[in-house]
Amino acid sequence: MAEKNLEDLFHETLKDIYYAERKILKALPRMARGASSQKLKSAFEKHKEETEEHVERLQQVFEIIGKRPRAKTCPAIDGIIEEGEEIMEAFKGAPALDAGLLAAAQAVEHYEISRYGTLRSWAEQLGHKDAVKLLDQTLTEEAKTDESLTKLAESAVNTAAQKAA
Repeated sequence: MAEKNLEDLFHETLKDIYYAERKILKALPRMARGASSQKLKSAFEKHKEETEEHVERLQQVFEIIGKRPRAKTCPAIDGIIEEGEEIMEAFKGAPALDAGLLAAAQAVEHYEISRYGTLRSWAEQLGHKDAVKLLDQTLTEEAKTDESLTKLAESAVNTAAQKAA
């Protein structure tokens, strides 16, 4: 059996985030429907559009490294999404629902930021310059989404959840 190298690890991690992004695409509409805040609904809808672009960029990265786009089950994102679904069920109709949904969305963002940062670094190490650009673009968007979710939490959602308590 040949030894695994950084290129193999890059490919495996790429399959992982490809699975995650596609799973997120399915979860975002449910989260938008579950949110009561119009601003939060809009944030989820906007991020769904961005996530569609992220999937397309990942397909381009697969092409750059000469591999077919393929997903590999990602237990981490499955667990994070499951937590979000549990929040929707447990807090349905409750004032704190939006705060819980927002927190679940940020857990997703933090996972993505971690993965894209790692992939970008490895792509750079491996000399995949075109992949670096694509991954960096997505990483920047994920960080902006996280930042906007924080602002939404601090300016409206958390306060609304606390006032209603």
